[in-house]
Amino acid sequence: MIAIISAGIAPGLALLSYFYLKDQYETEPVTLVLRSFIFGALLVFPIMFIQYILEIEAVFASQFLYTFVAVGFLEEFFKWFVLFFTIYQHVQFNEHYDGIVYGVSVSLGFASLENILYLFANGVEYALGRAILPVSSHALFGVIMGYYLGKGKFTTSEQRTKWILFSCTIPILLHSIYDSILLSYLNWKYIMVPFMLFLWWFALHKAKKARIKMIDSKLH
Repeated sequence: MIAIISAGIAPGLALLSYFYLKDQYETEPVTLVLRSFIFGALLVFPIMFIQYILEIEAVFASQFLYTFVAVGFLEEFFKWFVLFFTIYQHVQFNEHYDGIVYGVSVSLGFASLENILYLFANGVEYALGRAILPVSSHALFGVIMGYYLGKGKFTTSEQRTKWILFSCTIPILLHSIYDSILLSYLNWKYIMVPFMLFLWWFALHKAKKARIKMIDSKLH
Protein backbone atom coordinates (compact mmCIF):
# COMPACT_ATOMS: atom_id res chain seq x y z
CA MET A 1 0.00 0.00 0.00
CA ILE A 2 2.76 2.44 0.94
CA ALA A 3 4.65 1.53 -2.24
CA ILE A 4 1.61 2.28 -4.40
CA ILE A 5 0.90 5.60 -2.68
CA SER A 6 4.56 6.60 -2.96
CA ALA A 7 4.77 5.59 -6.63
CA GLY A 8 1.49 7.36 -7.33
CA ILE A 9 2.32 10.68 -5.73
CA ALA A 10 6.09 10.94 -6.34
CA PRO A 11 5.93 12.05 -10.03
CA GLY A 12 3.39 14.77 -9.21
CA LEU A 13 5.43 16.13 -6.31
CA ALA A 14 8.61 16.06 -8.41
CA LEU A 15 7.02 18.02 -11.26
CA LEU A 16 5.36 20.46 -8.84
CA SER A 17 8.72 21.06 -7.12
CA TYR A 18 10.38 21.73 -10.47
CA PHE A 19 7.93 24.43 -11.51
CA TYR A 20 7.65 25.82 -7.98
CA LEU A 21 11.41 26.32 -7.66
CA LYS A 22 11.52 28.15 -10.99
CA ASP A 23 9.71 31.02 -9.21
CA GLN A 24 13.03 32.61 -8.32
CA TYR A 25 12.08 36.00 -6.89
CA GLU A 26 9.00 35.58 -4.73
CA THR A 27 8.09 31.97 -4.12
CA GLU A 28 4.43 31.30 -3.39
CA PRO A 29 3.30 30.34 0.13
CA VAL A 30 3.61 26.58 0.53
CA THR A 31 0.27 26.45 2.33
CA LEU A 32 -1.54 28.06 -0.60
CA VAL A 33 0.18 25.79 -3.12
CA LEU A 34 -0.70 22.77 -0.97
CA ARG A 35 -4.30 23.95 -0.72
CA SER A 36 -4.49 24.21 -4.51
CA PHE A 37 -3.03 20.70 -4.76
CA ILE A 38 -5.70 19.37 -2.38
CA PHE A 39 -8.49 21.19 -4.24
CA GLY A 40 -7.31 19.52 -7.45
CA ALA A 41 -7.27 16.10 -5.76
CA LEU A 42 -10.81 16.58 -4.42
CA LEU A 43 -12.05 17.05 -7.98
CA VAL A 44 -11.28 13.42 -8.78
CA PHE A 45 -14.31 11.91 -7.05
CA PRO A 46 -17.12 14.08 -8.50
CA ILE A 47 -15.55 13.95 -11.97
CA MET A 48 -15.19 10.15 -11.83
CA PHE A 49 -18.82 9.90 -10.72
CA ILE A 50 -20.05 12.09 -13.60
CA GLN A 51 -17.89 10.15 -16.09
CA TYR A 52 -19.27 6.87 -14.76
CA ILE A 53 -22.87 8.04 -15.17
CA LEU A 54 -22.22 9.33 -18.69
CA GLU A 55 -20.63 6.02 -19.67
CA ILE A 56 -23.30 3.80 -18.07
CA GLU A 57 -26.13 5.83 -19.59
CA ALA A 58 -24.39 5.81 -22.99
CA VAL A 59 -25.01 9.52 -23.39
CA PHE A 60 -22.52 9.76 -26.26
CA ALA A 61 -22.81 7.47 -29.25
CA SER A 62 -19.19 8.09 -30.26
CA GLN A 63 -16.19 7.16 -28.11
CA PHE A 64 -14.33 10.18 -29.45
CA LEU A 65 -17.19 12.49 -28.46
CA TYR A 66 -17.25 10.91 -25.01
CA THR A 67 -13.50 11.50 -24.75
CA PHE A 68 -13.80 15.16 -25.74
CA VAL A 69 -16.72 16.03 -23.45
CA ALA A 70 -16.48 13.63 -20.50
CA VAL A 71 -12.69 13.62 -20.23
CA GLY A 72 -11.05 16.61 -21.93
CA PHE A 73 -13.74 19.18 -21.26
CA LEU A 74 -14.91 17.93 -17.87
CA GLU A 75 -11.48 17.55 -16.28
CA GLU A 76 -9.90 20.73 -17.63
CA PHE A 77 -12.98 22.89 -17.07
CA PHE A 78 -13.26 21.94 -13.40
CA LYS A 79 -9.54 22.43 -12.85
CA TRP A 80 -9.86 25.85 -14.48
CA PHE A 81 -12.95 26.60 -12.38
CA VAL A 82 -11.07 25.88 -9.15
CA LEU A 83 -8.07 27.90 -10.31
CA PHE A 84 -10.15 30.88 -11.41
CA PHE A 85 -12.45 31.10 -8.40
CA THR A 86 -10.01 30.25 -5.61
CA ILE A 87 -6.67 31.65 -6.84
CA TYR A 88 -7.19 34.24 -9.57
CA GLN A 89 -8.31 37.01 -7.21
CA HIS A 90 -5.97 36.02 -4.38
CA VAL A 91 -3.49 38.67 -3.21
CA GLN A 92 -0.61 36.19 -3.59
CA PHE A 93 -1.31 35.89 -7.32
CA ASN A 94 0.78 38.98 -8.07
CA GLU A 95 3.09 37.84 -10.89
CA HIS A 96 2.55 36.31 -14.31
CA TYR A 97 4.49 33.14 -13.38
CA ASP A 98 2.29 32.58 -10.30
CA GLY A 99 -0.49 31.37 -12.59
CA ILE A 100 1.78 28.53 -13.71
CA VAL A 101 2.65 27.51 -10.14
CA TYR A 102 -1.00 27.31 -9.13
CA GLY A 103 -2.14 25.81 -12.43
CA VAL A 104 0.42 23.02 -12.07
CA SER A 105 -0.54 22.54 -8.42
CA VAL A 106 -4.25 22.06 -9.12
CA SER A 107 -3.55 19.81 -12.12
CA LEU A 108 -1.06 17.63 -10.27
CA GLY A 109 -3.34 17.30 -7.25
CA PHE A 110 -5.91 15.83 -9.62
CA ALA A 111 -3.37 13.71 -11.50
CA SER A 112 -1.73 12.35 -8.34
CA LEU A 113 -4.92 11.06 -6.71
CA GLU A 114 -6.13 9.69 -10.06
CA ASN A 115 -2.76 7.96 -10.44
CA ILE A 116 -2.90 6.41 -6.96
CA LEU A 117 -6.39 5.05 -7.60
CA TYR A 118 -5.28 3.63 -10.96
CA LEU A 119 -2.26 1.89 -9.42
CA PHE A 120 -4.40 0.41 -6.65
CA ALA A 121 -6.73 -1.02 -9.29
CA ASN A 122 -4.12 -2.19 -11.82
CA GLY A 123 -0.81 -2.63 -10.06
CA VAL A 124 2.35 -0.68 -9.28
CA GLU A 125 4.06 -2.00 -12.43
CA TYR A 126 2.22 0.71 -14.38
CA ALA A 127 3.79 3.50 -12.31
CA LEU A 128 6.54 4.45 -14.79
CA GLY A 129 4.24 4.62 -17.80
CA ARG A 130 1.70 6.64 -15.80
CA ALA A 131 4.42 9.08 -14.71
CA ILE A 132 5.62 9.62 -18.28
CA LEU A 133 2.19 10.11 -19.85
CA PRO A 134 -0.90 10.94 -17.74
CA VAL A 135 0.83 12.68 -14.82
CA SER A 136 3.23 14.73 -16.92
CA SER A 137 0.53 15.66 -19.43
CA HIS A 138 -1.70 16.96 -16.62
CA ALA A 139 1.23 19.04 -15.37
CA LEU A 140 1.78 20.51 -18.84
CA PHE A 141 -1.93 21.28 -19.28
CA GLY A 142 -1.66 23.09 -15.94
CA VAL A 143 1.34 25.12 -17.13
CA ILE A 144 -0.56 26.25 -20.21
CA MET A 145 -3.72 27.00 -18.24
CA GLY A 146 -1.78 29.01 -15.65
CA TYR A 147 0.23 30.87 -18.28
CA TYR A 148 -2.83 32.24 -20.05
CA LEU A 149 -4.61 32.95 -16.77
CA GLY A 150 -1.60 34.96 -15.63
CA LYS A 151 -1.49 36.72 -18.98
CA GLY A 152 -5.16 37.58 -18.54
CA LYS A 153 -4.66 39.00 -15.07
CA PHE A 154 -1.69 41.19 -15.97
CA THR A 155 -2.86 42.72 -19.23
CA THR A 156 -5.19 45.44 -20.42
CA SER A 157 -8.90 45.03 -19.71
CA GLU A 158 -9.58 44.87 -23.46
CA GLN A 159 -7.43 41.73 -23.80
CA ARG A 160 -8.35 40.09 -20.50
CA THR A 161 -11.40 38.13 -21.65
CA LYS A 162 -9.50 36.64 -24.59
CA TRP A 163 -6.62 35.33 -22.48
CA ILE A 164 -8.90 33.96 -19.77
CA LEU A 165 -10.89 32.16 -22.45
CA PHE A 166 -7.64 30.75 -23.84
CA SER A 167 -6.68 29.53 -20.35
CA CYS A 168 -9.72 27.25 -20.40
CA THR A 169 -10.14 26.26 -24.05
CA ILE A 170 -6.54 25.47 -25.02
CA PRO A 171 -6.00 22.87 -22.23
CA ILE A 172 -9.39 21.32 -23.10
CA LEU A 173 -8.36 21.03 -26.74
CA LEU A 174 -4.90 19.61 -25.96
CA HIS A 175 -6.31 17.13 -23.42
CA SER A 176 -8.91 15.97 -25.94
CA ILE A 177 -6.22 15.46 -28.59
CA TYR A 178 -4.13 13.50 -26.07
CA ASP A 179 -7.00 11.14 -25.26
CA SER A 180 -7.98 10.80 -28.91
CA ILE A 181 -4.43 9.64 -29.67
CA LEU A 182 -4.75 6.96 -26.98
CA LEU A 183 -7.87 5.72 -28.78
CA SER A 184 -5.82 5.15 -31.94
CA TYR A 185 -5.02 1.71 -30.50
CA LEU A 186 -2.15 0.01 -32.38
CA ASN A 187 -0.63 3.20 -33.77
CA TRP A 188 -1.02 5.47 -30.74
CA LYS A 189 2.64 5.30 -29.64
CA TYR A 190 3.87 6.63 -32.97
CA ILE A 191 1.57 9.65 -32.66
CA MET A 192 1.93 10.15 -28.92
CA VAL A 193 5.70 10.59 -28.90
CA PRO A 194 5.77 13.65 -31.20
CA PHE A 195 2.65 15.04 -29.52
CA MET A 196 4.25 14.80 -26.05
CA LEU A 197 7.46 16.37 -27.36
CA PHE A 198 5.40 19.23 -28.75
CA LEU A 199 3.48 19.54 -25.47
CA TRP A 200 6.69 19.72 -23.45
CA TRP A 201 8.17 22.28 -25.82
CA PHE A 202 5.00 24.40 -25.84
CA ALA A 203 4.57 24.36 -22.04
CA LEU A 204 8.24 25.04 -21.26
CA HIS A 205 8.28 27.84 -23.83
CA LYS A 206 5.30 29.46 -22.09
CA ALA A 207 6.92 28.97 -18.67
CA LYS A 208 10.10 30.64 -19.94
CA LYS A 209 8.13 33.61 -21.29
CA ALA A 210 6.35 34.00 -17.95
CA ARG A 211 9.69 33.94 -16.08
CA ILE A 212 11.12 36.58 -18.41
CA LYS A 213 8.12 38.81 -17.70
CA MET A 214 8.62 38.20 -13.98
CA ILE A 215 12.32 39.15 -14.18
CA ASP A 216 11.56 42.26 -16.25
CA SER A 217 8.96 43.41 -13.74
CA LYS A 218 11.51 43.07 -10.91
CA LEU A 219 14.20 44.97 -12.79
CA HIS A 220 12.03 47.91 -13.82
